[in-house]
Amino acid sequence: MVKLSVLDLSPITEDGNASTSLQNSLSLAQHAEQLGFNRYWLAEHHNMKSIASAATAVVIGHIAAGTKTIRVGAGGIMLPNHAPLIIAEQFGTLEALFPQRIDLGLGRAPGTDQITAHAMRRNLDADVDQFPQDVVELMNYFGKPQSGQKIIAVPGAGLNIPVWILGSSLFGAQLAASLGLPYAFASHFAPDQMLNAIKLYRDRFRPSEQLSKPYVMLGYNVFAADSDAQAQYIASSMQRAFVNLRRGQPGKLQAPTDNYLEQLSSGEQMLLSQIMSCSAIGNKEKVHQDMQAFIDKTQADELMITSQIYSHEARLKSYQLVSEFQNSAHSN
Repeated sequence: MVKLSVLDLSPITEDGNASTSLQNSLSLAQHAEQLGFNRYWLAEHHNMKSIASAATAVVIGHIAAGTKTIRVGAGGIMLPNHAPLIIAEQFGTLEALFPQRIDLGLGRAPGTDQITAHAMRRNLDADVDQFPQDVVELMNYFGKPQSGQKIIAVPGAGLNIPVWILGSSLFGAQLAASLGLPYAFASHFAPDQMLNAIKLYRDRFRPSEQLSKPYVMLGYNVFAADSDAQAQYIASSMQRAFVNLRRGQPGKLQAPTDNYLEQLSSGEQMLLSQIMSCSAIGNKEKVHQDMQAFIDKTQADELMITSQIYSHEARLKSYQLVSEFQNSAHSN
């Protein structure tokens, strides 16, 4: 049975603020835990008015402290923004506080624009090129300290925190395969190379101490409601966010609007169709059918469900409907 998990960008709505968003994230995590979701991940983004999870490790601590059993982690930490030792200490601390519940997904994109990336990292080119070596260095900090080792992550050393490689291209697939790590593909916003990346990862996978065989998790947008019309309505906030970003007008998550697609040019409609091709929008039955078709197509081991929905209550309802997928799959 394919596992289901949650990717939360802790959206800041146009009538809200970061405080409300972080409270809503905890509420959603508690809801997801009760519904039986496997893990709850947050993503690192910077200088974005619509996302409250910039200090990702801090938010993970907030979520883990308010839940009991669900795995909590980063989907992901953009490693070139940080020294590997700092991340090892941060996630070592989280693992010490919440044993056997912490995941660490790693990406090499900045999670922001170039100006902001420079403000964080100063030397962009060298740091990005160093990503594979930084991943190995970070993993070594989680291992058992060796004789004569001069730098030890405390906490962190010996904790063997699960590390994932995130990606939206063939680069991440190849790195995850060579290191024998689980692979999470960002198909929820960059689906173009999904199938090629999955095949490359599975074909070239080399077993490791962490993982004996390939494990693929795929990002998937879901907007589920009692009716198809209501689902299309709540999906319009995310659609507006994509279009506004491409127009160079990013901002807070906007309220949904009726018949949004009809207001767009044919080019923008095609753009949305491509970006959101890995999505399910509709009532429970339609969403479950689309999820099953996507699983059959990709043979994914796990789906990371993301739902950028303006109304918190509608978002809770969407995840509730998604959670019933396992029961419907058993009955078919």
